[in-house]
Amino acid sequence: MSNTMILSRKAKIKKMLCVTAVFALLIALTVDLSGCSVTYLEAADLMEGITPREHEMKAVTAEEAEKVTDFAVRLLKASHGKGENTLVSPLSVLSALSMTANGAKGNTLTEMEEVLGMPLNELNEYFYAYERSLPSADTYKLHLANSVWFTSDSRFTVNNAFLQTNADYYGAEAFRVPFDDTTVKDINKWVKYHTDDMIPEILNEIPGNAVMYLVNALAFEAEWEEIYQKSKIRKGTFNEFDGEKETVDFMSSSEKYFESENAKGFIKYYKDRKYAFAALLPNEGIGIDDYIASLDGASLRKMLASPEEYEMTVNLPKFECSFDIDMSETLVSMGIKDAFNDAKADLTGLGRVEAGNLYVSRVLHKTYISVDAKGTKAGAATSAEISNKAALNFEVLTFDRPFVYMLIDCETNTPFFIGSLLEID
Repeated sequence: MSNTMILSRKAKIKKMLCVTAVFALLIALTVDLSGCSVTYLEAADLMEGITPREHEMKAVTAEEAEKVTDFAVRLLKASHGKGENTLVSPLSVLSALSMTANGAKGNTLTEMEEVLGMPLNELNEYFYAYERSLPSADTYKLHLANSVWFTSDSRFTVNNAFLQTNADYYGAEAFRVPFDDTTVKDINKWVKYHTDDMIPEILNEIPGNAVMYLVNALAFEAEWEEIYQKSKIRKGTFNEFDGEKETVDFMSSSEKYFESENAKGFIKYYKDRKYAFAALLPNEGIGIDDYIASLDGASLRKMLASPEEYEMTVNLPKFECSFDIDMSETLVSMGIKDAFNDAKADLTGLGRVEAGNLYVSRVLHKTYISVDAKGTKAGAATSAEISNKAALNFEVLTFDRPFVYMLIDCETNTPFFIGSLLEID
């Protein structure tokens, strides 16, 4: 990782660390919930008396996959800042918010279900089936993990039924902790461990009004089906969004391609073709902002599922990037409003507080990605912070200009990372 680029948007913390890059990490993680303590943490596992229960295993349906893809596109649109690199993990965000929704009721739950794209029972069943169906081998893996951290302060009492549901469907560990500097370190250690060090921290402090964190971590690593040889890597020019030109390494290969009315793209598979990398280059004359605004989940999934039978030469820049954002404003704009309002939020399913009302105060999201000649590494983390204080308000296709990219689960043709590359440093 070379240079660090810091961009601010609406006074929200938003950092980008790019090294000829544009793919990042997202938080999602899965752990055994047998009640054993996690040795690298100061906190003790609080799963005593809560054993994850087995549920009927249902296959992920095409309809569910389309809904997840639609959420991914809507999340990219809402997160994208004009002139800025963006990288989000819809799978990580969806996991953290679905766990949170298990404590929501009334209109708060209705809004969350509408934005997340499925009724809560379907979301729970989707994640239960999806995590258990993930393929892995020595040359590729997608690892997800979840945890719930809540204050030991007597002002807050957690609902055991809430912990049980998240243990059942998400494999979520639970920790009752003092919410001091030690807890900040423990949450960050947990995230770092479950993202293979790609996301070293998700929190820098715990506000005094916070009572719970629902955290998801995700780590992906895979080797290309066909690794780029040195003879296929050459210097070239990447034309950035602001008109600047950067000399970067381009990796050349012959890949299956697809096209739509506004763009051309390609899919490059990782070993065993369980996962793939895809990128979309808007046609000349179509700006990246306008192209992202035109995307929809149904057409994207259709393109990903049916690339052309013949191939074309593709030149892809090496890149590495990290991104972080407080997604609160993004999610409000998507329609989750009551959950962020201290007066209207109904999160009584989480637990109860002696004074005030539980609400979602922040949703912190961090991602990282590295795409090089050998393969791809990506990580992500998402933390939903719960508080009880008033909310604050045919040719050679060369990707030498801003483009959209994603990591795809080939079994369902759903993106679990999606982003836009506008500049390379």
